[in-house]
Amino acid sequence: MINDEIISRLFELRDEAYRDFQSKLIPTVDIGDFIGVRTPELRAFAAELAKRDDKEIFLSALPHRYFDEYQLHAFTVSLEKDFEKCVEEVERLLPYIDNWAVCDQTTPKAFKKHRSALLPHIEKWLESDRTYTVRFAVKMLMDNFLGDGFDPRFPAAVADIRSEDYYVNMMRAWYFATALAKQYESTLPFFTGQRLDKRTHNKAIQKAVESRRVPDETKLYLKTLKIK
Repeated sequence: MINDEIISRLFELRDEAYRDFQSKLIPTVDIGDFIGVRTPELRAFAAELAKRDDKEIFLSALPHRYFDEYQLHAFTVSLEKDFEKCVEEVERLLPYIDNWAVCDQTTPKAFKKHRSALLPHIEKWLESDRTYTVRFAVKMLMDNFLGDGFDPRFPAAVADIRSEDYYVNMMRAWYFATALAKQYESTLPFFTGQRLDKRTHNKAIQKAVESRRVPDETKLYLKTLKIK
């Protein structure tokens, strides 16, 4: 069975020191749920798996036991070229994501080529009551709609999210920091008008100030906009 084969392969690639390091970065996952496979090896494995006719058996075997299985799953789904199939697989995976790493590493290549078709799905995900579904939706707006296809209604939608969840608001801050780098004129009013909650507002400015993509003179100005 492919699932047994995958588990066996993951344990062959195990690095226990890396597992211990990784578990500290992802506190929402118990250390016993980590195998400890490094990301480049998982990506290489996913590239192999994506070409297999029996990968559907693994992708449908949810929930998985290990974090590394979820990472492998995310990388494999991200390689799906057919847009509709990719959305189907993403929506099957999203309810089982329970950490920021798997959420953020689900980066479907097919989405960039089908932005118009993607938008209704993002809008639906934004309305979810699941932390990582909302986080994923915001990340998809950040990854796919801060260049071509940008519309001021997208940062407005992110600003309008009301959540006390740390992982949702950290993604909102990341989104706005990136928006300040890529769509400065459209994004600045969200800060001068204090459209965000204090913590997200200040964290976004902090991230923008730390970014190499934001000019130094802009960083100086953004610092004056922090809410005290």
